Amino acid sequence: MTAMTSKTQYARTVAALAALTLLALPAVGDAQSARGASSQPIAFGADDGEQTTDRISLRGRAEITQGQNRLRAEAITAFRDAQGEFTRVEATGTVYFVTPTQTMRGDRAVYTLSNGELVVTGNVILNQGKNVLTGGRLTYNVNTDAATMSGAPRGQGAGSRIQGVFYPNGTN
Repeated sequence: MTAMTSKTQYARTVAALAALTLLALPAVGDAQSARGASSQPIAFGADDGEQTTDRISLRGRAEITQGQNRLRAEAITAFRDAQGEFTRVEATGTVYFVTPTQTMRGDRAVYTLSNGELVVTGNVILNQGKNVLTGGRLTYNVNTDAATMSGAPRGQGAGSRIQGVFYPNGTN
C-alpha cells in the first residue's frame, strides 16, 4: 500500500467515524446533554484500526468521545448496510459508556441506530451518582430514556438476580 493510499484510507476512516459518532454516541445517556453534543468535536483513538466496505474497526484501548459522552472498550466496530449507512455499533472487552449523569459498564454492548437501543451484557453495572444497579443485561433506549435491567441467565455467572443500592436524597 502506498503512502498516498494509506492517507486517503485514513481520511475516509476519520470521516466515517465522525459520521458514526454523530449518529450514535451523543444520543446515548442523559437526554439533555445528548441534544447539544452533535455539534461538538469528535475524538477517537485506538492502538489499531481498519476500514472495509461494510465496517470500521478500532482495536486496543478503543475510545470515541464527543462532548462529555465517552464510549471505551478493547474493540469497537461500526457496521454499515449496502448503502453505506451505519446500522449498528458493537463494543467488546470491558465496555464503558460514560455520560455526565451515569456510567454503564459491561462485557459487551450493541447499539442499534434504527431504534435507539443500547444493550449492555455481561456483569453489567449501572451507576447514577451514588446509586448502583447490577445485573446481567441492561437495555437502554436513547429515544425514550427507558431502561430495563435483567439478571444473568441461570448457569452463566454470578446468579440470576439483579441487585441495587439506592440512596434517598440527602443521605449517604
